[in-house]
Amino acid sequence: MSEIIRSDINEKWAHSGIVEAGDFVFINYCVGNIGQSIENQIDGAFDHLSSRLESIGLILESVVKIDCMFRDIWDIPVMEKVIKEKFQGKYPARKSIQTEFAHRGGQDGLLFQLDAIAFKG
Repeated sequence: MSEIIRSDINEKWAHSGIVEAGDFVFINYCVGNIGQSIENQIDGAFDHLSSRLESIGLILESVVKIDCMFRDIWDIPVMEKVIKEKFQGKYPARKSIQTEFAHRGGQDGLLFQLDAIAFKG
């Protein structure tokens, strides 16, 4: 097995934002535009994902799986609109779940977060 590379490390939260293991990359806790509308937060989360991918030489097309977490699961159609714009038909597999985020701001704070798996082989 090749070396596991961890980057974008957050010591306070004890996690790595990016973990490269073999041909796969695991990207964690992508968020953006917290406190704004759901569409802006979803767009910001995908921008965050994109910038993390670019930091290791990948693009959104490399993403094979996303886990999407919502404060309100009924916002899925908003996410689908953003995914269509960002992925242009080359969609990853995905799962969507509803959760209460442990984040300051409560209902006015974090509304959406995603984690992703990308292929770099």
